[in-house]
Amino acid sequence: MAGLNWDALEAAPLHKDPFDYIHVPQALDPQIIGRIPEEFPDIEAAGSFSLADAPPGPVLNGIIAQLQSDRFRRLMADKFGIDLSRRATTVTIRGQCGKRDGFIHTDSKSKILSLLLYLNDGWTGGEGQLRLLRGEHNLEDYAAEIPASMGSLVVFRRSDASWHGHTSFIGRRRVLQFNYVRTDYTTIVSMVRHRLSALVKPRIAA
Repeated sequence: MAGLNWDALEAAPLHKDPFDYIHVPQALDPQIIGRIPEEFPDIEAAGSFSLADAPPGPVLNGIIAQLQSDRFRRLMADKFGIDLSRRATTVTIRGQCGKRDGFIHTDSKSKILSLLLYLNDGWTGGEGQLRLLRGEHNLEDYAAEIPASMGSLVVFRRSDASWHGHTSFIGRRRVLQFNYVRTDYTTIVSMVRHRLSALVKPRIAA
């Protein structure tokens, strides 16, 4: 089944500066890239949505299934040197970036690894690209900047020093968010939180 570019994923080196991460410039099989834009749900509001609230098409569902596979789990465990065998996962998607997005932060302590797969066709760089930061105060003090272009994937180890953010950007910015988390309870809480959040935001376009 076409989906992830396994050769590129397996070849990606682990970087240590400013914290543990891998970046794959093109993590998708070229055969399916052209189908992503038409399959991505038409999200009109900023914020994260569950797959129940913003269901993707079959190709995107296939990519998600590969991210949730044992093969991918083993690969990430080997890359980062951690045991993921009993860890639950969460998946959400975003389609729009708002004025409150991009602030410097670390992810919640419930997360072990955070993965972002960007799905923006025609992205030409500039504002709104993820920066992996050396500290919590300066968005310009970054070790790496991750393009938000179609197929660009980054995975990083969550820690109290895994600061990241991006410069101000308002508009379409599509990203699939995938996490390994510490307990199944976290998965349930995360799903409920995202569903409740979606209910108070403008609905996805019909």
